[in-house]
Amino acid sequence: MKDKSSRRTFLAAGLTLPAAALASTTRTGFQGGGPKLVSGPAVELKYRVLGKTGLKVTSVGFGCMITSDQSVIEKAADIGITYFDTARGYQQGNNEKMVGAALRNKRKNLVLSSKTGALTKEEALNHLNTSLKELGTDYLDIWYLHGKGKADQLTDPLLEAQQVAKKEGKIRFAGVSMHGGHADVIPAAIIKKLDVVLCSYNFTMDPANAALLESAAKAGLGVVAMKVMAGGFRRLKQGEKYYDILKREGAMLAALKWVLKDQNIHTTIPSMTDMDQLDENLKAMSLPFGDADQKLLAAQLDYIRPLYCRMCGKCGGACPNGLPVSDMVRFLSYADGYGEYPLGRERFLSLPKEVRDIRCNLCPTCSVHCPNGVHVAERLSRAQEVFA
Repeated sequence: MKDKSSRRTFLAAGLTLPAAALASTTRTGFQGGGPKLVSGPAVELKYRVLGKTGLKVTSVGFGCMITSDQSVIEKAADIGITYFDTARGYQQGNNEKMVGAALRNKRKNLVLSSKTGALTKEEALNHLNTSLKELGTDYLDIWYLHGKGKADQLTDPLLEAQQVAKKEGKIRFAGVSMHGGHADVIPAAIIKKLDVVLCSYNFTMDPANAALLESAAKAGLGVVAMKVMAGGFRRLKQGEKYYDILKREGAMLAALKWVLKDQNIHTTIPSMTDMDQLDENLKAMSLPFGDADQKLLAAQLDYIRPLYCRMCGKCGGACPNGLPVSDMVRFLSYADGYGEYPLGRERFLSLPKEVRDIRCNLCPTCSVHCPNGVHVAERLSRAQEVFA
């Protein structure tokens, strides 16, 4: 079986591969048995097939959203990571430009995806043209409709934009990304015959999500997992707020290994901001998930329970003042978990002014009760204090 990188020639592959076959799909053609880690021994790269797209991708990809060091992206591609994900809106449009500069000379060997948050067909196609220009490429392997939480957000005009882009050779495959709303959006993506779904998926979430992703994989959709670290928390340094609560040695590696043990997940896009994180994520491909990892994640879940939104959607519409509870908690996690205050504030400021002006400390009691234990009033008050 040969890989093809042309936009019009797709790798022929079956819908699924047996677990044993996937496990043996490794890269060993380097001196010393595999490509070298930045600061360690050789690493074994493992590949999976992205549904009926036929795209062969490393099981650990690269989520570029919060990366500001171009050299980390370059090193990941040199080592052998093949899947890189960005979006038109990341870093106010500058992320695509950086990713393009980092990958331009390696483009033909990579799978590159971007996203649009547009609401109209015309705006989406304009976004795509800008994305292609900034990335320095004439096509995307996957183009996602960004951040859809309800089936009715997959509108006919947006789906038509994806089909137009396919016919023009500007994208190879069409997808949808979602932070929550899996039970609504994934069945719609199957019905509407999208090619790829990009979903939040981690050890904290409702087990029902695993069945939904299995249904997508069985239907032939490529399945990409994001938010695999359950809020990040790996960038915190000793002395910073929440360090003692959230910084647990090995927890992030265990979290990534937990996702990779699910063979219905074809690739993952953990954020990577430095060479140490790149090294750690690469190890997840060759280290099995074991009992020690399970115990570590159980302890981690107890620690992050008051802070981390699992995006179950049960708080939707619960605030009498109309606050988008899960979104605001997620925005705060960008600052507290990923160390990305500008990103969190940018998302907070995108809310309508009347929502931004609400202050939770003026309510005598909070009527929103998280079934998973998030301290909603505390988190929303902190988001208002930090970002407003």
